Parts: sequence; structure tokens; C-alpha cells
Amino acid sequence: MNLEDHVGDVIRKARMMKQVSPGAVAEAAGLSEAELAALEDSGQITRRPDFAKLAALIHLNDDKLERLAAGWLPSPKDLSRWRELRMFTTADGGMAVNCYLVWDEATREAALFDTGWNASVILETVSREKLQLRHIFITHSHHDHVAALAELRAAQPAARVHSSSKSVPLDQRNKPNECVQLGGLRITHRDTPGHAEDGVTYIVGNWPEDAPHVALVGDAIFAGSMGGAPQHGALAKQAVREQILSLPEATLLSAGHGPLTTVREEKAHNPFF
Repeated sequence: MNLEDHVGDVIRKARMMKQVSPGAVAEAAGLSEAELAALEDSGQITRRPDFAKLAALIHLNDDKLERLAAGWLPSPKDLSRWRELRMFTTADGGMAVNCYLVWDEATREAALFDTGWNASVILETVSREKLQLRHIFITHSHHDHVAALAELRAAQPAARVHSSSKSVPLDQRNKPNECVQLGGLRITHRDTPGHAEDGVTYIVGNWPEDAPHVALVGDAIFAGSMGGAPQHGALAKQAVREQILSLPEATLLSAGHGPLTTVREEKAHNPFF
């Protein structure tokens, strides 16, 4: 799976977060505005920018940015360590989005994290694995993450919805320090606003054979990037730094877009941090 954001996307997001003009960034990078626009659009480098000056202006790490430009990718993940974790990717209008299904091996109780664009592959898996879908956890209410919610609720009316949106009924809202048991698994949450006002990260722990935690991060952070937050960049970065990158380094980060990664890899390679 390709990264959600190429190096040009990262530069554009960081520039918008810091509200720096394209002309100022182009000057710092030693590029023309046309060259910067092409870089932001395609991610292709036709003339090497001054990564150090560019990164300093828009608060990125220049070494990590240059490694991203050179083709860095997170290592492939062996999901057999988490036998009851499935990642589904659906697409609509050229936009792909991930959602995740988790269940307890003994009780067959299951939880879904976001819905993606359609519910068919989720419902097929629930039926095939003879699961009981107990919970639907929403990382944020952007349409691509909740598009199939109505379909899922119609098919699985007993599933409880969890969200940090202020617009949902009180009985669906995440509560401070709430811990949800899914058989032997434990699900907690941490608020991660910035990309979305209601952004929240869910953490699944207590896996068999001491497999690392799994953090369902929505669009708070991607492999090598993060969700756009042009109006709330500082808040978004603070939330990721304090609530996600503070998790154990082996924690599997399961984002709404792009490949799986880990806390260790993002601390070492994400240019935003």
C-alpha cells in the first residue's frame, strides 16, 4: 500500500498549518513558485530543494523530510500477531479509506472502528467468522469514515455506537476514562482533535500472547504524515505528540488512510515530529 501523502503533500500541509505563503516557501527552498507548485502537486523532485531552510520555515524535520522524498516506507506488518484484527480498504470517487474489525477469539464479540464507504465486506466477515458485532467506534465524523454507518446499524441494530461528536445522542458519546471490555480485550480512548473537532484515538490492549497495543488513530497521524489541520495545526501536532507518540513504541498505528505503521517508526521518520 502506498503512503497516503507524498513529500509534496507533507510540504503543502505544513505550509498551510503555519500559514506561510507559497512564495516564501519557494524562496526558502531555492525553487521558483512554479517548481514548488509542481512538487506539492506530484511529489516529484526535478530540482533538489534546500530541505534545511524549507523545513525550518514550516516546522518540519529536514532529515526526515529528505528521507520521505527518497522513498521511505514503513516496514510490512505481519498481522498474524493480532489474529483477530482485520483491515478493510474501500474506495469511492478515487478516495480510499481504511476501517478495522477486531474481535475476541473465545467469545466472538467484535468491534468495528470506522465504517469506510460500504458495509458489504464487513458484514460478510461478521457472518463468516460467526461474530457478534457489539460496538462501532467512530474516530471522527468526516463522511468517508461514517459513510456506511446507517447500513451497518440497520444490519446490526444491537451494536452500540461510540463517538466524541457533540451532535450524537448522549448515550453514544465517549465518556472520560471509559474502558470497554470485548471479551478479554480492553478498549480505551484518548482525544486527538485538530484534523477534526471530534477526533479520538481508540487503543485496544490485552491481546493474546502479549501482542502490542493497537491504536486506531483515524486521520490524526498517517505513516510519514498527518491529517490536514490548516486552522488547528498546533493543536493537532500536540494531540499526536502527547496522546499517540507517547504510547509504547511497538504500538501498531492503524490509520484511516495509508499503510500500517508503529509509534517507533513515526518517531523516527515522520517529518512533522
